[in-house]
Amino acid sequence: MYTNIFKGIFIKRYNRFLALVYVNNRLETVHIKNTSRCSEIFLPGTLCYLEKSLNPNRKTKYSLISAEKNGMLINLDSQIPNEIIYNAIVEGKILSNLKPTEIKREVKYKSSRFDISFFSENENKEYFLEVKGVSLEKNGIVAFPGSPTSRGKKHMDELVEAVKEGYGAIVVFLIQMKNVDLLIPNYNMDKDFTNALINAKKNNVLIMAYDSLVTKDNIELNKEVPVSFEEKYRNYF
Repeated sequence: MYTNIFKGIFIKRYNRFLALVYVNNRLETVHIKNTSRCSEIFLPGTLCYLEKSLNPNRKTKYSLISAEKNGMLINLDSQIPNEIIYNAIVEGKILSNLKPTEIKREVKYKSSRFDISFFSENENKEYFLEVKGVSLEKNGIVAFPGSPTSRGKKHMDELVEAVKEGYGAIVVFLIQMKNVDLLIPNYNMDKDFTNALINAKKNNVLIMAYDSLVTKDNIELNKEVPVSFEEKYRNYF
């Protein structure tokens, strides 16, 4: 999946998109493929992996794609979850009970653009599906979002509208690491998104989560992970 991989040592983050990393025996400004805060991962001295671009005209030679936290490798590429879930549907690894056909990416609905759509032969209706990547973890529990997301709330609200108009709707959280026990909404980070997600569940939007097998040059779908909305987890993060 990834090629031309180099090991690096994280030094500091400049902003949402750029960081300073020691790689290939020199300090380099690198592109971060994840705009979440990731403050528990991006610590000075953290081992990370970078993909070197083959484009000689690119301003940054490297993109940071993964990093270790407590010995666990976490993929931080925010663009890859959509591809993973799309391929999993096409290959029949998930949602096969719905018998998906006409599987498409980047589908417009009202003022939103959902990641995936398909027609369910089993239910004889079209589905919209939104994918969210997850990298925030503590003691085997993961949470979304890692940063406030008004766009995420908008997606949840419009999935509810789609259900009311007769469509099917699904949210899939791809956890970009393995060996996690539970996914929860991150209320303290974004209560508006959390409430919108809870409302989506109440209005028959299917909420699912899967963890991943991550290596320095690959990430692949692993197993389904439970999602909890229990009040006791509200202040977990």
